[in-house]
Amino acid sequence: MQSTHTTTPAPAGVKSLSWFDDLLLLGIMAVLAACGLIYEYLLSHYAGRILGALEAAIYTMIGLMIVSMGVGAFAARKIRCAFTGFAMLELCVALCGALAILITAAVIGFGQQLPIIIASTIGLPPDQLPQGGFIGTLQKLSEYLPYAWGVLLGLMIGMEIPLIARVRQSLCDEHLMHNAGTIYGADYIGAGVGAAIWVIFMLALDIQLAAALTASFNLLAGFLFIWRFWSKIRFNRLLLAGHLLATGILLVLAIHGPKWDQAFNNLLYKDKVVYAKATRFQQLTFTERLRGNHLAPVYSLYINGRLQFSSQDEHIYHAFLVHPTLAASARHDKVLIIGGGDGLGLRQVLKWQPKQVTLMDLDADLVRLFKEGDPEMPPRLSNALLKLNGDAFNDARVELLIDDAFNGADKLIRRGEKFDAIIVDLPDPSHPDLNKLYSDLFYRKLKELLSSDGAISVQSTSPYHAAKAFISVGKTLQAASFQVEQYHHNVPSFGEWGWSIGTLRGQNAKQRLSSMTELPVDDPWLTPGLIRAAFEFPKNYYEHADQVKVNDIGSMHLYRYHQRAWSEDENLTLD
Repeated sequence: MQSTHTTTPAPAGVKSLSWFDDLLLLGIMAVLAACGLIYEYLLSHYAGRILGALEAAIYTMIGLMIVSMGVGAFAARKIRCAFTGFAMLELCVALCGALAILITAAVIGFGQQLPIIIASTIGLPPDQLPQGGFIGTLQKLSEYLPYAWGVLLGLMIGMEIPLIARVRQSLCDEHLMHNAGTIYGADYIGAGVGAAIWVIFMLALDIQLAAALTASFNLLAGFLFIWRFWSKIRFNRLLLAGHLLATGILLVLAIHGPKWDQAFNNLLYKDKVVYAKATRFQQLTFTERLRGNHLAPVYSLYINGRLQFSSQDEHIYHAFLVHPTLAASARHDKVLIIGGGDGLGLRQVLKWQPKQVTLMDLDADLVRLFKEGDPEMPPRLSNALLKLNGDAFNDARVELLIDDAFNGADKLIRRGEKFDAIIVDLPDPSHPDLNKLYSDLFYRKLKELLSSDGAISVQSTSPYHAAKAFISVGKTLQAASFQVEQYHHNVPSFGEWGWSIGTLRGQNAKQRLSSMTELPVDDPWLTPGLIRAAFEFPKNYYEHADQVKVNDIGSMHLYRYHQRAWSEDENLTLD
């Protein structure tokens, strides 16, 4: 049957929206939506990596920007000329988006250096730095600066859709059907593309370079808009000059911005930053402290601003992590290490002369730094790292698996693997993704991998600063059917630190270790007496343990315990 539906042509003399203009405007809208989403991720990612609490930063930033975009959509009604307003808007978004992270880094860095500057000027001792009053307020407010940028960018991004809608309508004398729906469709598709670009491409870039690249697309959209609608834009020559000037600024930021941003971030650390690298998963920062008197420099690694180890005392931490576990295991032929991408725990395990060690870590870039270095890393640092871990990754007995531990454990189970001992050396549960690696379900997976007469140890955060989190780790391991004991020792760089150790059959680890008169391997720090003493806690330490919850999978109990405990003592200046 022949269709009777026909399209009514526009009456003669009535202006209609050309397909070229419509395609250009919708394309611009899609690009700007992608940019807006990437700005959200950039700012929240920066806040999380530099200031901590990545998950909270992401949710807070997205929420603030969405509300601000709503306010911006209402505010767009106050702009009289949509053409001029849109061209000016893209110039402002490009500049703010490109400069936000750099300015934030500069303010935070200055706030942390100000007490040191004042103390050195008036001759105060290092342990009496001024921290209160104006200085304390500046430091605290600087933590919220990324969110202030998020609100500002959200207001401007929210104006884009109403202005594009008005531009489309003004180019046509007739009422445009589905004007808002068409623009929102382009916006949603563009946002999806932006999310994909962030995951696939932007995560691997330096954050300041990523900001400059994103801003360049705002600027490109402004150039195309000015070119096409030149006659409709007031102050068009001035706006074109502004776009050209902004182009120069973006080029400078793309070339030098990453270096400047890193220099400002380095001000957060008391020791000199000698190398920094953003991997797909985390921000790595290495510091160096020269001591003189022919003493070796002290090197420290920070991950997302949190101290991972210091070369002057890491041996204490790793000795307590590894040696009690292997001493409590019946055999040491096959050992599994989960985490520990720096190879320092692996170095300790190799002292027991195992036949095979499997190390599983998520971050291939981190492992590569400790296995073979990086051409951009100072040779002295590269050599120091290889010396520190004893070049353990290049030992023929080591099998390296790059995988997420939660899923990687399943792969080992499918392979039918059994290990004589398991060492779990993961970062603290400061992120929901890490929380699942401290859950009862994950520990049940490890139970399937452990020989019945073996032992497992788990780094369990500080029993002093985060007592509920520490106890929860032990109770969760117990809920997975392990016989659990906990122990602790002072690691100067961390303070009082703790571990949980579990066995499946026979005596628990404390009983197995109680009769040990000599450590089977040579260690400059650890003795049987220190091991036995490590299992002692204050009389009332576990008095309220029944009120601490097991970290069931999906419950987030441990994550919340950890966040509450450490947020009380959070300080941006890193030792």
